[in-house]
Amino acid sequence: MEFLTEAELQAFACRLAPHLEAGDILLLDGDLGAGKTSFTKGLAQGLGLRDYIKSPTFTIIREYQGGRLPLYHMDIYRLEDGGAADLGLEEYFEGDGVSVVEWPDFLGVAMPEDYLLIHFHKDPTDDNKRTLTFEPVGTRAQQLLDALD
Repeated sequence: MEFLTEAELQAFACRLAPHLEAGDILLLDGDLGAGKTSFTKGLAQGLGLRDYIKSPTFTIIREYQGGRLPLYHMDIYRLEDGGAADLGLEEYFEGDGVSVVEWPDFLGVAMPEDYLLIHFHKDPTDDNKRTLTFEPVGTRAQQLLDALD
């Protein structure tokens, strides 16, 4: 899928939100500035969350309550040297909300078994343009991807 603006990217994520269920996991893969946090803002809006969504780069995990489902927004870039297994991420992954993980390459042994991996690709000639590709791993992730068609 191709998006020309940040607003289009957020609108897509907002349309994805009604299909999400407790325990769904979205892994967001892409370079800095590729739109991962913007996507999460749209997702939060679609879940009915009114909080200001910002990157959890320094806090690692931000929890947002008050919408249709809780949103657990994780940025594990700072764990590139390990440590994800010590955070108890499985409690979030198996919990009552939706987990969104930026920089999933650093999950290591904490990698969940069922997730939708979303790759964010910036266009090298147009800084505003993004392309998303999807990689479902597991039955629930495939169901979620099918719902997007």
